[in-house]
Amino acid sequence: MPVVQRRTLLVQSVVSVVALAAVVWWASRQHMPALNDDSLGTMVFAIALYALATLARGERWHRVLVLVDGRSSRSDAYSLTTVGYMGNNTLPARAGDLLKSVLTARRTGLSTPEVLGAAVAERVLDAIALGAIFLVLGGLVLTDAGLPASKAVIAVLVAIVALVALVLALPRLRRGHPRVQRLADLAIKLLRPSRALLAPAGALLLVGTLLIWVLEATVYYTVARTVSLPLSGIDALYLVALTNLVALIPAAPGYVGTFDAAVIFGVRALTGGAGGAAGYVVALRLVLFVPITLVGLTLLVFRHGGVATLRALRGRTLQEG
Repeated sequence: MPVVQRRTLLVQSVVSVVALAAVVWWASRQHMPALNDDSLGTMVFAIALYALATLARGERWHRVLVLVDGRSSRSDAYSLTTVGYMGNNTLPARAGDLLKSVLTARRTGLSTPEVLGAAVAERVLDAIALGAIFLVLGGLVLTDAGLPASKAVIAVLVAIVALVALVLALPRLRRGHPRVQRLADLAIKLLRPSRALLAPAGALLLVGTLLIWVLEATVYYTVARTVSLPLSGIDALYLVALTNLVALIPAAPGYVGTFDAAVIFGVRALTGGAGGAAGYVVALRLVLFVPITLVGLTLLVFRHGGVATLRALRGRTLQEG
């Protein structure tokens, strides 16, 4: 394994271990809440809501591919979205996005850089939507909850503006040195879908992305009911934005440690230290991680090449590293 890749894996492991250790230390001093009598039915309902959100993400993936003239079918887009989440839950550094992109390239006839660019466009949509939710709720609505400052999110939004400026400037960069031209050509392939988001179709995708995160916030709110956690719908929406922004930090598979720490911090700030955060983390993981991982693995095995695909992807990643 290359030195850079080993160092990257080490950093991811350290981040996750530190965050997980803090969570375990905190949880060991808490009392696990009793579940409600109707908690099983509520959990099933939450899983159904998350399945609906996953289908909505599949539709978004299909439409982003259409923006770059991809020959995408909805069935492939939906199944590969699920496979991608399975990969993010079981592989480090959001490698599920790479897995989804490689498999999508095979299905659509697009080049891998173009499909990776579509994945970048998805992350841009998510960052804008989550950043807006975080800033509005944290800065205007939940001002008395002791929430973290919004400087980090502002920095993310500034980075997105810089990315847009780069996308607009790329055609001019191609007129320079041949080496710069080659790099610009590669960057254009990667950023082409993000440039396409500037069209009216991109605005519709952003609205759809906001609705997806509202739906996921409904999942968070529903799960909170199973452990009698006093979270409102607005609280759940803020918590979704916080945890998924933290998920951008490099970490081990399934965002072990970082996700848990973000949920616990957010719950304590939003509820004034009310008990139940530890049980809430466990319930959330059961809903958000277990079913989609099992379904994604099944789809990978029976529809998209199974273990052979993972081995080919791993070999390709090592060669490029």
